[in-house]
Amino acid sequence: MCDLVARTGRLQQRYKDGSRLIAGCIPFRYIKDGNSESGKVVQVLMISSSSGPGLLFPKGGWENDETVKEAAVREAVEEAGVRGILMDFLGDYEFKSKTHQDEFSPEGLCKAAMYALYVKEELETWPEQKTRTRTWLTIGEAVESCRHAWMKDALVEGFCKWHKEKMGKGDED
Repeated sequence: MCDLVARTGRLQQRYKDGSRLIAGCIPFRYIKDGNSESGKVVQVLMISSSSGPGLLFPKGGWENDETVKEAAVREAVEEAGVRGILMDFLGDYEFKSKTHQDEFSPEGLCKAAMYALYVKEELETWPEQKTRTRTWLTIGEAVESCRHAWMKDALVEGFCKWHKEKMGKGDED
């Protein structure tokens, strides 16, 4: 049984200019790889969608009582069951939600602030484990598995560029 509980409802949701504000992250780790030049390869963690096929990165509504970084960390715990070091901001990504239209965002417009999360711990139990599975993938596998185009952009244009610039310099601890 999980002691943590996922937040639900929209009463505390943040909105700006007709868009629902979202916070999320791209969780990553390194595994040993004797075939690579550095001896390690980066993997990203994706989760199953609760509403259809394809894989996602943890993300959800940014609420009034938390910072955007706190929201990104919370979503990683709730949806993927991971904790770690929240690294840098990767960018804002806009998309249209087909399932989350409301009076504040009637067209379902969303703006997601995405971060890199260096995973230090995988929880044995987490709030959404009954509805989500987690899968570690290489970057190439993750690009092919992304359910949404905006998440693929966050991975390729955000995470991969950031990782090459920042982490490629041996700055991974």
